[in-house]
Amino acid sequence: MMNPEIESSPGNGRFLSTLQQIWRSISVPLTAVLLAALIGAILLIASGASPLEAYAALFKGSFGNAQAIGRTLEKATPLIFSGLAVAFAFKAGLFNIGAQGQLLFGAIVAAFLGFSIEGLPAIIHAPLALIGGAAAGALYGAIPGALRTYTGAHEVITTIMLNYIAINITDYLADGPWKDMTPGNIVARTPKILPSAEIPYIGNVPVGFILSVLAAVVVWWLLWHTTIGYEIRTVGLNSHAAHYAGMRVAWTVILTMALSGLLAGLGGAVETQGVVGRYQPGFNIALGFDGITIALLGKTHPFGVIPAALLVGAMKAGSSQMQFSAGVAKEITDVIQALILFFVAADVIVRWIIRMRASDGDQVTFSSNWGQS
Repeated sequence: MMNPEIESSPGNGRFLSTLQQIWRSISVPLTAVLLAALIGAILLIASGASPLEAYAALFKGSFGNAQAIGRTLEKATPLIFSGLAVAFAFKAGLFNIGAQGQLLFGAIVAAFLGFSIEGLPAIIHAPLALIGGAAAGALYGAIPGALRTYTGAHEVITTIMLNYIAINITDYLADGPWKDMTPGNIVARTPKILPSAEIPYIGNVPVGFILSVLAAVVVWWLLWHTTIGYEIRTVGLNSHAAHYAGMRVAWTVILTMALSGLLAGLGGAVETQGVVGRYQPGFNIALGFDGITIALLGKTHPFGVIPAALLVGAMKAGSSQMQFSAGVAKEITDVIQALILFFVAADVIVRWIIRMRASDGDQVTFSSNWGQS
């Protein structure tokens, strides 16, 4: 029998409290993933495929060897940046659906700086292209922030419209003044960036992935260890109270959207310099929109974004292996990803399932305050 003094010691109580907090943070996303995988298995059976074989092929294609792991990290890198962009805006109570457009501008500006400037050493050229892409995303992200502040236009509407504007402008540039004029080329794309502007790999690990993890650390530090971060979170909780307290609400909204756009633009620049090697319409499709899934799955926390992006990146990296080895349509992974987003967004269903399971065991106390988390 356990010693009551040990059981009720302050240290033990703090440990149990920490475990409960961790469980509350991961229970909904984890259950959402499991439910999506379960429904995905039912769909696989209905299509005549074996779920075990399909998921084994998916795992092999994403984590089966060093090359597969490197491919997963490569796929996850822009997702981390776009997820951070959406999550960062969430902290100020803003819904940045425009990460796709901001990412596209970051990608094409990085490509332009990468192919048009010659004679620079790599230690200057690559960071310059990254900074240019990040600045382009920041400027484009500041537009809906300013519209929200000075006209009251909701950022959901303006960022959706700005996405279409970004798509058309980047398509024009890639098929117009910045088009690759190599003889015989008829594809709308920019010239290939110079080797000095490329982001290298360390073994099978993309340097861009390391940059994305560092970006998550910087965002975490900025939000929870600086005055600016405190103002951003306060505005997100109650903008009227923040204004009454003397905080610069208008400036904070514009700054938040600019920094959110900077993160998305940085993701586009990394994709151009570390993966594609040029800007080509279609190669960056949906990366910004996937950031919404990543942010929600990561509970809008910078450190939660990383495993969420790795999960989605693994699904993207392993889908081809699942298709070839198990004969499963590649779109199945998109369905599973959509189901994950559905269950995370409709977390009332997930929380009800968790509470129902908890009530059958000894851990019923874990669900007592979930409605407030």
